[in-house]
Amino acid sequence: MEQGNQTQVTEFIFLGFSSLPHGQAFLFLVFLMIYLITLVGNSMIFTLIQLDSHLHSPMYFLLSHLSCLDICFSSVTVPKILVNFLRERQTISYSKCMAQMFFLMSCAGAECALLAVMAYDRYAAICNPLRYTDIMSRQVCFPLAMGSWLWGLLDSAIHTFMASSLSFCGANQLHHIFCDVPPLLKLACSDTYVNEIALHVASVFVGLSPFLFIVISYLYILAAILRIHSNTGRRKAFSTCAAHLIVVTIYFGMANLNYNRPSTGYTVGVDTLVSTLYCIVTPMLNPLIYSLRNQEVKRALRKALGSQRRECAAQCRQ
Repeated sequence: MEQGNQTQVTEFIFLGFSSLPHGQAFLFLVFLMIYLITLVGNSMIFTLIQLDSHLHSPMYFLLSHLSCLDICFSSVTVPKILVNFLRERQTISYSKCMAQMFFLMSCAGAECALLAVMAYDRYAAICNPLRYTDIMSRQVCFPLAMGSWLWGLLDSAIHTFMASSLSFCGANQLHHIFCDVPPLLKLACSDTYVNEIALHVASVFVGLSPFLFIVISYLYILAAILRIHSNTGRRKAFSTCAAHLIVVTIYFGMANLNYNRPSTGYTVGVDTLVSTLYCIVTPMLNPLIYSLRNQEVKRALRKALGSQRRECAAQCRQ
């Protein structure tokens, strides 16, 4: 589309996997496997929480939202990547790029907030056990979970609106594997100063603030655990936090590498690897971490599998 003497960009070309022209089929299988594990693992966690009455507690209610969020997070990017592996040119239209960026940032912001809410839940359970049911009642849990989703949507709407007002003319090659704010700002031919300021402000409020809240919550949790006299009690308290701590460490570590690394000194390959770990591998790891580290989830899974085997055996006898 012509705009003055400049050609307005109508599509973007992804260069993230351009250095591996002969490995597209292998990468397709790898990403397909990761996506299927993500869908199955998170769907399993969500279904178990809905079906098993022993998992109807605030902690697992929030975990079910994390599972839904991880499914959305992965589904925003991976299907398009898989389609592009089957095409000669890995492209995305301008409108779809804006949509992908909107949903990607929505999921990223919502997950930051939700992980902070889950830390508050662990703080209430360990530091105020007698008041836990009141502090994390249904009337509190549901608004906190919904607020996490809205937090991400609001942040994403601001960035997407600002990005859509930029002009993209001439260059349309994204050194990335999906549409995100930083690589798009590098291609814009209009002034991006306000967008960059907004991105830094958002990294403080949307990323850093929840992380600091989590750190402070766990400092209180650690102090409370150290006051427990029995080793059994300490181990039980630590076990309820271990999975969440691992997920927080991986997620915020990958987010920091993805958004706050220096703009120079990194190749397209490194950018692609970091982005893959952050947006594609992390959602796959979360259900694996919770299912391997959580005894109640493993018990619910064994119970569900046992019931299924008994039903199959009964049908076979008939």
